[in-house]
Amino acid sequence: MTVNRAMSERKAFYIKMVGIALPVVLQGLLNNSLSFVDTLMIGQLGEASIAAVALANQMFFLISLLYFGVCSGSAIFLSQFWGANNKANIQRVLGLSLMVAGLASVVMASASLFFPHQIMRVFTDDASVVHYGSQYLQVVALSYLFSAITQIIATALRVTGHAKTPLKVALFSLTFNAVGNYLLIFGVGPFPAWGVAGAALSTAISRLLEVAILIIIVYKRHPALAIRSFDAFRLDRAFLAHVVPTSLPVILNEIFWALGMVAYKIAYARLGIAAIAAINVTEAIGNLFFVALMGVSNATLIMIGIKIGEGESAMARRWAHRFILTSIAIGLGMGTIEALFAPSFTSFFNITDAVRQMAITCLYIHASLLTVRSINIVIIVGILRSGGDTRFSMFAELFGVWAVGVPLAFFGAVVLKLDITGLYLLVGMEEVTKMFIGLARIKSGKWVNDLTTIH
Repeated sequence: MTVNRAMSERKAFYIKMVGIALPVVLQGLLNNSLSFVDTLMIGQLGEASIAAVALANQMFFLISLLYFGVCSGSAIFLSQFWGANNKANIQRVLGLSLMVAGLASVVMASASLFFPHQIMRVFTDDASVVHYGSQYLQVVALSYLFSAITQIIATALRVTGHAKTPLKVALFSLTFNAVGNYLLIFGVGPFPAWGVAGAALSTAISRLLEVAILIIIVYKRHPALAIRSFDAFRLDRAFLAHVVPTSLPVILNEIFWALGMVAYKIAYARLGIAAIAAINVTEAIGNLFFVALMGVSNATLIMIGIKIGEGESAMARRWAHRFILTSIAIGLGMGTIEALFAPSFTSFFNITDAVRQMAITCLYIHASLLTVRSINIVIIVGILRSGGDTRFSMFAELFGVWAVGVPLAFFGAVVLKLDITGLYLLVGMEEVTKMFIGLARIKSGKWVNDLTTIH
């Protein structure tokens, strides 16, 4: 009987995990597949355009990571409050998230609109790259606020068991974006050939449509998430004192992690346009194989958070170990596929043979580290955050990036003068460091905290 009960529980666990993770994975595949197509289209304009868009998109990368931090912080409380059936506090979490992400989007959009050349010159002095990148920044800045609202609504829908809804809306939006890119980059039919600016405009319009559709769906079908009163934005001191100490480390984590990734790009840029183009191709392809890990980490945070909210801490700990084993299997599978098909994927890009070979080697490195990355994202983004252990998860992430990765990046680029493949491998030691730190914390069991009671 005990064996049957255990098998039934395990089966229910995986059904629930797949139900949450699969829509996230499919949406991630859509995002990255169309990003891959975008890069292919822009790549037809030459390596300077590839490099320009890659560097200009560091601004959206920064702001999207901040959004991810806000959404991860809100998901911690949304999952536990949902498990405790506390709908009033769900609304207040959404109100706080919208205020923080909205303010950040206005600041970053203003910077992109009014100081595009200065932003681009942080990364490169190449005049053509600065020119194209500035064009892209000024147009795409319009989409930052739309993306903020979209990500918050999508997170709330996933937590409350409606993960398929943001997936369906994203499918429409991203398809529209791909078609718009084709028309506006190359000037098909009556449309103007605006190059990189056309790609930016298509992105902005598609994100506007996406957020508009999601808002309509929420207000028609999901009353628990539809904010109809300013009470959601009236946040008393007790609520803020309860939420901010747990959520703020998540947001800071994502900001400083994103800054670390930008620092890597600055180090890579020291090696020239070819190196930046190779890294951009590597990331466009590598991200296709990383999305499964994002899906599992989302499922981890939501499922364990709900269990903690329901008062089942022992079950939450068992599930944490099960998620780690699952992450290892997924990382090994995705890494193997990535390595096997690396040469085939790079053949689609209009790049020189030298850049293609650099990208292939970087993809082999990325594939070899994918299992380690898988363990890290499930532990840091999923397990530790679901239990409210956000200060430690921030420490693990930022120690890996700023104490290991960034120093090694500039030491390799400036002192050792490595080529891009050697530098990319050296930076990968960040992930190995984080893995050991995270596993030690899980073993200690100190990460479980019930956050449903506000004092």
